[in-house]
Amino acid sequence: MREGQETRERNIANMELVGGRPVVDFVNTLSDRSHTAPLERLASYDELLLWCLREDVIDQAEQTRLHRLATAHPRKAAAALTAARQLRELLFQLFESSASGRVPPAEARTAIHGWLLEAARRRRLEPSPAGLRWLWYRGDDDLDWMLWPLVWSAADLLGSDDLGRLKECAQDDCRWLFLDLSKNRSRRWCTMEQCGNRAKARRHYERHKT
Repeated sequence: MREGQETRERNIANMELVGGRPVVDFVNTLSDRSHTAPLERLASYDELLLWCLREDVIDQAEQTRLHRLATAHPRKAAAALTAARQLRELLFQLFESSASGRVPPAEARTAIHGWLLEAARRRRLEPSPAGLRWLWYRGDDDLDWMLWPLVWSAADLLGSDDLGRLKECAQDDCRWLFLDLSKNRSRRWCTMEQCGNRAKARRHYERHKT
């Protein structure tokens, strides 16, 4: 989503969540991809934690625990943040290609297989009062474990009928992705308030200029 200069400093805490699924919103944490200076909302490990908390990937207690662990191990936290950004850009490749009706590049498909295999190693089916449930098994010092459920969610989307509803915002310089869940699949903008209104204003200006 291309934002005006007055809002370019918006951080992860007030980022609009328009993707339709947390994993799509995760890809949208980098804005203005077409510009020379994209807006990076995952500028720190703490911002990654805040995004995960907003999307219910982790809870408040886990955010606090991981923040303390990251403070004690800054290099590991930096590596986890780098991994998160790498995963985000891989998912953008896969999602954007699919939204445009193209087959994603072979190297991107190979890369997501590697991520998925790693995530699968950490998943266990365990008994619960309601029957069975999937749990994520992590070590006490795993600072990147929140990426595994995102990988799993991405794989689910890529293999589901909802993939056909994935779109890229029609505003040329936006490049945010979203699931079009409207009945007639007519949604064009990430948000009408931002990109939709900008497009309307531009059309109005061009008509009057002509």
